[in-house]
Amino acid sequence: MSSSHSIGKMAEEEQRKKIPLVPENLLKRRKAYQALEATQAKRALLEKKEQRKGKDLKFKRLEWFLHDAWRQKRDKVRLRRLEVKPHDLEMPDEHSLAFVVRIQRINGVVQRTIARLRLKKIFSGVFVTVTPQTIKTLRIVEPYMTWGFPNLKSVRELILKRGQAKVKNKVIPLTDNTVIEEHLGKFGVICLEDFIHEIAFPGKNFQVISGFLCPFHLSVARHASKNRIGFLKEVGSPSYRGEHINQLIRQLN
Repeated sequence: MSSSHSIGKMAEEEQRKKIPLVPENLLKRRKAYQALEATQAKRALLEKKEQRKGKDLKFKRLEWFLHDAWRQKRDKVRLRRLEVKPHDLEMPDEHSLAFVVRIQRINGVVQRTIARLRLKKIFSGVFVTVTPQTIKTLRIVEPYMTWGFPNLKSVRELILKRGQAKVKNKVIPLTDNTVIEEHLGKFGVICLEDFIHEIAFPGKNFQVISGFLCPFHLSVARHASKNRIGFLKEVGSPSYRGEHINQLIRQLN
């Protein structure tokens, strides 16, 4: 009796453990939905590949190659002349900080120098100290850059509006004093005001502090893409500007 009673209990437990049945029409809907999702994912992947192929293949006119070759030849001649007869700019006594802005596309032989200045994109800018080596570097990239001496107001406006830093492979805006203190506290920089002061009045730790700051991506007018020549006329020619660089910073900030 006991064995038959236990068998009956086990049968009842098995019935309770049975998975509830799902209606057949619901199973068909699920299967159709999964097939539709798989088809859409495959189509999206193919479209992405086609877009990548389309981006890689760009039509370039013959005039572009001629202009590129002419610019490379011009850069080689200009650099050779600088080596033979350098025209050094007089070192300013009252200025120790310069702001460099790239305003031209680069197809010449000075791309490595541009990479050292961290100006990989057009209308980007960086702060540099005024030294004989810096002046020589700026002479090399002169046809593509404009530079001058910013005042404290321009430095403050640029950092407050467009200041960014790269922390753990992430670009973050400079709005938190704790981030500045964590990375630059050992140099005596614990807040944003200290950071602005160290940039505006370069000291012995300028290279480290300016390296913590990402290049500034300046704002470009909406009509620049449609009327590039007109916009470049508004910006001005690439050259040394002195204190007039502050006007360009107001225009592009």
